[in-house]
Amino acid sequence: MSIVRTLKNNALWVFYFLFAIIAIGTHEGEPVFSIAGPYGWGKAVAWALLAVFLLYSLYCSRKENFFKTMRTLLPYYWFRQVSYDLYIGVFMTLCLIYFNEGSLLIVALWFMPILVMANLATLLYVALNYQSLVAHFV
Repeated sequence: MSIVRTLKNNALWVFYFLFAIIAIGTHEGEPVFSIAGPYGWGKAVAWALLAVFLLYSLYCSRKENFFKTMRTLLPYYWFRQVSYDLYIGVFMTLCLIYFNEGSLLIVALWFMPILVMANLATLLYVALNYQSLVAHFV
């Protein structure tokens, strides 16, 4: 199989990993992998959740085609309801990012990855910005 075909068949993963590399590489503020501080264990949990969910998502993508599965499920009302529920959560996450960052530009940069990859991008944001998010509530 050619590299172009492989990249095309895995376009969502290419998009996600490129975004994740850029997000981690350009992240300013708190140290990316440091779990210091009174609630540092939560950041470790966020990174662990991201790792487990990412591995499971990669496993699922090897077993079934995402787009074929979505076409099969689309006629079901509960699938649509769960999808609406997910994307209400996605837009709430974008609001949380705005409240944390205070910048529509940052929200715009996270919009597409969160819209396309939902919780994989959300968990990445939480892991990268854990201390500043916690600071809003403590």
